[in-house]
Amino acid sequence: MTKIVFMGTPAFSAPILRMLVEEGYEVISVVTQPDRPVGRKKVLTQTPVKEEAIRLGLPVYQPEKLKNPEELQVVLDMEPDLVITAAFGQILPTALLEAPKLGAINVHASLLPAYRGGAPIHQAIIDGQKETGVTIMYMVDRLDAGDIISQTAVPIGKQDHTGTMFDKLSAAGTELLKATLPSIIAGTNERISQNEEQVTYARNISREQERIDWSKPALAIYNQVRGLHPWPVAYTAYNEANVKIWWAEERSSGKTGKPGEVLELADDAILVQTGDGVLAITELQPAGKKRMAAKDYLKGPKIQAGDYFQ
Repeated sequence: MTKIVFMGTPAFSAPILRMLVEEGYEVISVVTQPDRPVGRKKVLTQTPVKEEAIRLGLPVYQPEKLKNPEELQVVLDMEPDLVITAAFGQILPTALLEAPKLGAINVHASLLPAYRGGAPIHQAIIDGQKETGVTIMYMVDRLDAGDIISQTAVPIGKQDHTGTMFDKLSAAGTELLKATLPSIIAGTNERISQNEEQVTYARNISREQERIDWSKPALAIYNQVRGLHPWPVAYTAYNEANVKIWWAEERSSGKTGKPGEVLELADDAILVQTGDGVLAITELQPAGKKRMAAKDYLKGPKIQAGDYFQ
């Protein structure tokens, strides 16, 4: 039987691991990121993949950095026939890519060669794409540049955000790997080289990408808000304090103003002028406060028409 080492970290990856076990594959070990402090209280928290591995009764290894020769050797000593990764969060050393006889494959949440990198789902939504997908590919020592084995497309709805697309793409990736894995093990799968002229990148989201630029069109800001929802969340500034914008929508107004200007206060939203059109903020989180609906925020004397978001 083919010995598989599975490497993954977030909730996106857990259903893929579960499918491997349910389909009867021999997962000899699960490699995931170390437990990290989470939240304001810094509670040491297991990764979703570790939780799933424990539930499935699988051994777990949590290296700090696989570039460390000693930690790498632990994985090499497992002598896997195949390594499967899905949002693992570390770059695999060349020695590990070359060791398994069937290679190392990755379940990547984009239609490669588009959106190579660590934030393909966020970036596709921020860019206003109407479709993305999942690619199963061989891993090489260049970022997401290996040969494509199989792909499946997934539409992005107007109301979709990063959270909903994570779930959709996780399910699509699980089914795609389920359908593709037998041919990989049999050595009958396709290998399609990526077209380097079509490459785009989706680097990890920076703090600057989270900040709203009100001079941009309302549609672009709406895509930014949903592309950063529910993490890391877009933000703006009001009275020199940051305000997280959890949700918003395009909306019309009979008034106009300068970008960032509060045009009017609706029952359920704060209507703000953008570079082109009006954005209605419907859910927000002032500094030091909890996330709340705009209608609740507006119950207090906090903001008025003519004020500005910076």
